[in-house]
Amino acid sequence: MASRRRSISVPIALTSVAVALSITLLVGWTLIIVQKLEESQAAVASNVSLLVLGILSFVFIMTVLVIFSVFLVREIREVRRQYSFIDSVTHELKSPLASIQLGVETLGRPELEEGQRLKLREMIRSDIDRLAAFIDDVLQASRLPYRREGTDLVALDIPALAARCAAVVTARRGVEPDVVQLDIPPGFEVRSDRAVLEVVLKNLIDNGIKYSGDNPQVSVKAFIEKGRPVIEVRDQGIGIAPKFLKRVFQRFFRVPSLPVNERKGTGLGLYVVTSLVKNLGGRVSVDSAGEGCGATFRVELPSISALREEA
Repeated sequence: MASRRRSISVPIALTSVAVALSITLLVGWTLIIVQKLEESQAAVASNVSLLVLGILSFVFIMTVLVIFSVFLVREIREVRRQYSFIDSVTHELKSPLASIQLGVETLGRPELEEGQRLKLREMIRSDIDRLAAFIDDVLQASRLPYRREGTDLVALDIPALAARCAAVVTARRGVEPDVVQLDIPPGFEVRSDRAVLEVVLKNLIDNGIKYSGDNPQVSVKAFIEKGRPVIEVRDQGIGIAPKFLKRVFQRFFRVPSLPVNERKGTGLGLYVVTSLVKNLGGRVSVDSAGEGCGATFRVELPSISALREEA
């Protein structure tokens, strides 16, 4: 896989040389024209036109070269992220499938006790849930660029919705329910799309648990700020370096660090979250003091007054 990667430095170097050459030619062209103007005042009009035409031509060439270089670098980076995504997908699919296959084969043994059978069934169910969640993320990400349908806005009881999402994620991750602490006022309601908000909360809670240590602690808080409903999901995990805070929402992007690489992932979860929230008219941001300091994801939904006008 690594042998197929193209070097970003090559197009950058070629473009730099081409731009430098164009500037050299432009300067030489200008000096020649100026010299001719001094020698022959009779041809001023034609030479000035030629000079302007040459300058515009070279400016156009340099602009095209720069745009082409930027586009090429972006495409190479996108291809690299896609290769990384394919590798991650392979691992994400192989692990639960191998576990399910082993569980099914073991269930076929007649000497198994009923308690062991129940544990195996629970393990298989957990792996199937994990596969289903992973496939949902991939499908959501693939549909987002073509999503045109409107959202189905309904009144949502956020404490109940958050509790349901937390229960699903903690069961899938095999951690205690009290790992996720809810700090949401009773009766806190938001007018939003139920399916979208469920996907957003599940992804953020799952990330908080996955990117924490052996004793994860995730808190979900909801409140009104300047007329906008805000949901914050905070963890005490591995944190995010400041230079990567904006990039974590890009498709296929994963922070290039050992703690992140040790955890399975595709770089799609946060991309799905930010895209879905944008479709709702809101925005997502993240704050972290750095590596080892945890992270806080903040989901700001459309203002209450704007939602009332739409209703």
